Amino acid sequence: MPRSTRSQGNASVLILLGDGRAYSIGIMLAELSEMLVIRNRDVSAWYPVLLFMYPIFEPCFSIYRKKFIRGMSPGIPDGVHLHMLVYKRLMRWAVGARTARELTRRNSLTSPYLWLLCLIAVVPATLFWRHTLHLFCFVVVFAATYVWLYMNIVRFKSPRWMVVRKGKR
Repeated sequence: MPRSTRSQGNASVLILLGDGRAYSIGIMLAELSEMLVIRNRDVSAWYPVLLFMYPIFEPCFSIYRKKFIRGMSPGIPDGVHLHMLVYKRLMRWAVGARTARELTRRNSLTSPYLWLLCLIAVVPATLFWRHTLHLFCFVVVFAATYVWLYMNIVRFKSPRWMVVRKGKR
C-alpha cells in the first residue's frame, strides 16, 4: 500500500513492493509472455527474453559472480550489484552532502543509467519481435555490455563521461 510523506512542502508517494509483490509481478509478466508467444505464432520466443533481459540477467550474473568468482553462497546478500555500483561509484561526486534529500537525489540520478542499459534490450525487442536471430544477437550484445560495464565500474575504470560530478552553483 502506498505511503504518503511530506518533505519541505512537496508531497511525494513512496511505493514499497517488497519481495512478495515483486515476485508476483514477475510471475505475472512471465505468464503473460508465455501466453503471448503461444497464442501468436509470429512472435519469437526470444522476444520476451530480450524484453525482460535486465531482470533476467542481473540475478543470473549475481549468482554466477557469488558462487564461482567469490566462492560464496548465492543466497548471501552483498552490495556489489550493478545498480549499487552505479549509485556508489558513478554518482559519488554528483552529490556532496549526506543529507536524506541529497542521497535521494543521488539515488534518482542512478536511474537514467539503468534505463539506458535496459534500452539496449527493449528497443531491439520492440523492433525485431519476430526475428529470432536478431533477438538472440541482441541478447548477446546486452550480456556483453552488462559485463563490460560491470567490470569497468568494479575496477574503478569507468569512462569519464559516465561519472556525474557536482555542478557549480
